[in-house]
Amino acid sequence: MADGKVDRRVRRTKSLLLQGLIQLMETKDIKDISVKELSDLADINRGTFYLHYSDVYDMLAQLEDELFNEFYEIIDRTLKPDTALHTPRVTLLEIFSFLERHREVAKAMMSPHGDLAFVNRVKNMVKERLDSILKASRAASDGCYLEAFAVSGCIGVIEIWLAQPDPPSPEAMADICSNILEKGFRP
Repeated sequence: MADGKVDRRVRRTKSLLLQGLIQLMETKDIKDISVKELSDLADINRGTFYLHYSDVYDMLAQLEDELFNEFYEIIDRTLKPDTALHTPRVTLLEIFSFLERHREVAKAMMSPHGDLAFVNRVKNMVKERLDSILKASRAASDGCYLEAFAVSGCIGVIEIWLAQPDPPSPEAMADICSNILEKGFRP
């Protein structure tokens, strides 16, 4: 029974710290956020913060790692080079659904005060997977341009979508992006 209480308290503490970090990242760069400021906002003492993280950067790194574990699983499951039935919509729907589940965190990470390394890590991971798919279907000279266009374009759409107060559903966004990727800009 005591283990359950400890787990619940730890989850609550980490949740409060996450909410505080998201709130602070709306107006400040990560380098300008102190442990004291974050702890005060979360209404916990600094000692409690240090039980879980060594500093704000460690907290951010752990958060990113948790998100990437789930994101890697989505990419591994939906972007397979040997899958003949692959369509961009399947992957995009999974990605937009993932982002919807983690909307506040993703919005903070991709905001002007967010972590550019996070965005670059997303881009690189998707580019690597697309590279293996494109090598199987197109000349290598086309592949680097196609993957850069697709990844950067989708990241731009995601940033706009996350910033909207009443965004379209993940299904609608998957349709929009897959139509652009498959048909270009034709109506």
